[in-house]
Amino acid sequence: MDLSGRKVLVIGLGKTGTASVRFLAEHGASVAVTDEKPASVGDALKSMAGQASVEARAYGAEAVEGIDLVVPSPGVPPFSPVLAEAVRRGVPVRSEIEVAFGFIRPPLIAITGTNGKTTVTTLVGKILEQGGLRVFVGGNIGEPLIGYAGGSQGDDMVVAEISSFQLQWIRDFRPRVAVLLNVTCDHVDYHGSFEEYRRAKERIFENMGASDLAVLNADDAETEKLARALGTRVQCFSTERRPAHGMFLQDGMLVRAAKDGEERYPAGMVRIPGRHNIENVMAAVLVCRDCGATPQTVLSAVSEFRGLAHRIEYAGEKKGVAFYDDSKGTNVGAVARAVESFSRPSILLLGGRDKEGDFETLAPLIRKKVKRLVLFGEARRLIRDKIGGIVETAEAATLGEAVKAAFRGAAAGDVVLLSPGCASFDEFTSYSQRGDFFKKAVKELPDD
Repeated sequence: MDLSGRKVLVIGLGKTGTASVRFLAEHGASVAVTDEKPASVGDALKSMAGQASVEARAYGAEAVEGIDLVVPSPGVPPFSPVLAEAVRRGVPVRSEIEVAFGFIRPPLIAITGTNGKTTVTTLVGKILEQGGLRVFVGGNIGEPLIGYAGGSQGDDMVVAEISSFQLQWIRDFRPRVAVLLNVTCDHVDYHGSFEEYRRAKERIFENMGASDLAVLNADDAETEKLARALGTRVQCFSTERRPAHGMFLQDGMLVRAAKDGEERYPAGMVRIPGRHNIENVMAAVLVCRDCGATPQTVLSAVSEFRGLAHRIEYAGEKKGVAFYDDSKGTNVGAVARAVESFSRPSILLLGGRDKEGDFETLAPLIRKKVKRLVLFGEARRLIRDKIGGIVETAEAATLGEAVKAAFRGAAAGDVVLLSPGCASFDEFTSYSQRGDFFKKAVKELPDD
């Protein structure tokens, strides 16, 4: 992509937007910026003082005037007045990963899915690094791809978590390996429908060729149709069946079926709870073996991996009650996976800011696995109207009150699980801040 002399508008000035401005300016573009929050523009321009000459524009349809390329930050919805006007005028819209891709030299591994993508991205990076490769891990986590594209790029491989927001606006983006872990209802408020959300996720494969590798979840009902439509090599993973090419679970072993025979790994090497993490590990193994990691390296790296903060993370114990932080579980699919991870009686904390989640689909699982619901935050009444009363249900205005209510209703041997199924923005700035608050609230509960 030739950026020299082009008039580019960057929408949104968080970490990705700011990195995009720097990159575009360094490559000769004339950059304008806009943000729904004017203070964000001022803060970003201060942070870039002396690094780039940037024009600030008011947030609205008029911001597109005279622009010949728009680069939206992840999370800027298609219905924003700026993006909507760009589309109406036929101004090209390209995501940050699309711009970055044209400048990235190392082979790219791209990982997406509703749930598990941060875990798999991190684990793939660890396996490849343990195998002796220099690896950049980033994208939707850590450093944005466009920030990496503007650096020295002294790595053997790039491993990137990719969101549906980023895939919405690609054109030529083509990873060497792409993974779609799962697709469950999420971000309907952004994409408009579940079908559009799935379509955005599947775009990760659209430019891949016969020599590239697509890794798919064979337990997803849409996988077979998708696999047939791809013009690339396909490997699948499954905990329920045996795919012709890929990995499956059999008699306590993770089995990789390859042309030259089978590889077997003990399921006990997976030290993070939940059947979904068996799936995550299988996806990571398929990627890394295709990229040259040895079975010995895979076994060692997976055995050492203890998971991520805020993803079914043990948060402490009080009076025999175990607390787990799954604040990253911001959609209904993630909640289901977290609840299924425990055999002990569970008290489930649900709430925050709703993302049009289909909470009613949790009803059978709640009846089977959950002894009590504590609903909190902005969405508590909405969730109550959908599933309240299926089991004993309490409500709390804040997460702090919800933790205390859960503890009051718990008995020794119970699990209190924060898996909110909602965004955090009613009370917190991020899921990580919410999870940190939860862990602090648990620590402050009385010991006697």
